Amino acid sequence: MLKIAENHFVNGNKVKPPYPDNHKRLIVGMGCFWGAERMFWQQEGVYSTSVGYSAGKTSDPTYREICSGTTDHAEVVLVVYDSQLIGLENLLRVFWEGHDPTQFMRQGNDVGSQYRSIIFYDDDDTHDKIESSKDQYQTELNKAGFGDIVTEIKAPEEFFYAEDYHQQYLAKNPGGYCGLGGTGIKCTPNV
Repeated sequence: MLKIAENHFVNGNKVKPPYPDNHKRLIVGMGCFWGAERMFWQQEGVYSTSVGYSAGKTSDPTYREICSGTTDHAEVVLVVYDSQLIGLENLLRVFWEGHDPTQFMRQGNDVGSQYRSIIFYDDDDTHDKIESSKDQYQTELNKAGFGDIVTEIKAPEEFFYAEDYHQQYLAKNPGGYCGLGGTGIKCTPNV
């Protein structure tokens, strides 16, 4: 298991459980995890974020291993949020607008299974809200001429923290690479 800093580089909050009461988690993959993580830590009500790997076939993968394409892991972001300060619908808006969910196994110039669009749910209510927001966003994308959403919506799988240098990377390296751009289509989930 990789050792990472105990506290978030940007806000100083704990990155590993246990988390405070009324806090929930959402795990998403939307391409390169550096830019995706920044989108979420900037949201009021988000307690902490961490980057890692999920939905693969090996334990404790390294960045080098997942980039080889042999482990099937996606680069993902663990978002811990105070459900009394920010609703799931706001996080889903960030997710859908922050990347192009119609691109298969890629985001922009980043190509490979680790860059696929994926979102995990912890319970049936969250699953229903994700599905509803997907359907609503698909309608908006269709109006703008985009194809079908290819996002995987999955039950929780084990989350493996990425190496410490990846955590809050764009705060540590403000000029660092971020290839995420989204579609430019607004999402207003009514969940």
